[in-house]
Amino acid sequence: MAANRRPTLADVAREVGVSAKTVSRVLNEDGPASAQTREQVLAAVAKLGFQPNLMARNIRVGGPDTTIGLVIPDLANPFFGAVARSIEDTVRDRGLTLLMGSSADEPDRERALTDKFLARRVSILIVVPSVGADHAHLKSHRTAGLPVVFLDRPGVGLVTDNIVSSNRAGAHDGIAHLVAHGHRRIGFVGDLPPKLYTRRERLAGYRSALQEADIPHDRALVTNAHDQRGAEAATARLLALPDPPTALFAGNNIMALGIVAELARSARKDVAVVAFDDIALAEALEPALSVVAQDPEELGRTAATTALARLDGDRSRARTITVPTRLIVRGSGELPVTAPQEA
Repeated sequence: MAANRRPTLADVAREVGVSAKTVSRVLNEDGPASAQTREQVLAAVAKLGFQPNLMARNIRVGGPDTTIGLVIPDLANPFFGAVARSIEDTVRDRGLTLLMGSSADEPDRERALTDKFLARRVSILIVVPSVGADHAHLKSHRTAGLPVVFLDRPGVGLVTDNIVSSNRAGAHDGIAHLVAHGHRRIGFVGDLPPKLYTRRERLAGYRSALQEADIPHDRALVTNAHDQRGAEAATARLLALPDPPTALFAGNNIMALGIVAELARSARKDVAVVAFDDIALAEALEPALSVVAQDPEELGRTAATTALARLDGDRSRARTITVPTRLIVRGSGELPVTAPQEA
C-alpha cells in the first residue's frame, strides 16, 4: 500500500487473503464468517488503521467522503461559530461539506467524535483539542494521508499543523495598555482549567507585561471561572479584596460578559476593562469595551487552506501558523485610576 494513501477495504482483504465481500460481512456483521476469519480481519483492520466507511456499507471500495470533520469545544460560543463559518466558506468551492460537533472540552467526547468522523472517511479532520486529550491515535490516519489540523490550541501526541492566535503577545498588549493608563492593580479573570493552552498563554502575557512595568505579580488578583456566572462571581470577589484592582483583564469573550454584567450590577463605572476576544455590541456598552481582538475568520480560513494544501499533496514539515491579534481601543480600557495606588 502506498505510504500516502489511506487504507481501504480492499487493502484489508488483501492483507488477510480473503475477498472484499468477506471483510465487509465481518465488519457489518451481516453474514456468516468463521471465528478465525473474523479474528484475522479485525487484526488486519487494527494493523492498517482502516476505518470502515459508514457511508457505504457494501463492498464498494472508494476514496474518502466529500466531507470535513470539525470538532469544537462549544457550539454556543460565537467565536467558534465564526471560525466554522469561515472554514465552510473556504471549502465550499471544492465541493466539500462541513460536519461539526462539540466536545464540550471533554477528551472522551472528542475521541468519540473523531472516531465517528473517521468512520465516515472524511477528507479532512480539524480539531480544537480538549484539555487532557491524547491524539496519538490519529498517527496512522495522518501517515496514510489524512490532513489533520489542530485549531486554536496545539494537540498532544501528534506532530501536525497547528493554527493559533498570538495569545501571549495579545494579552501582553492589553495589560501594557492598562499600565500605560496608570493601573498597577490589574485583575485577571481567566477560564478553567489552568492547563488550557489559551489561558496559559494569555496568563503568561499578563505576567510578562507586569514584569516589564516592574509591577509585582499578586496571585490574589488572578482568578478562574468556567462560564459567565462564574466570571461574575470572580469579579465580585476581586472587587471585594482589601486592596482591589482598578482594572480587569478578561481571558476570553465569556469572561468579558461576566465582568461587564457584574460591574453593571454593582454600578461600578470606575474599573477599567480590557477583554481578550471581541463581543457583540461591545461598542454599545458604556463605556464601549476595549478588546484584544482575535481574527476568527482568518483562523478558520488559514486552517482550511492549510488542510486543502495537504489534501492536494503538500508533504512539507508540519508547522505552527500564528494569526496576529489587534488591540481595539474603545473607552473601557482607558479609564484613569480613581483610587490611590500603592507604589
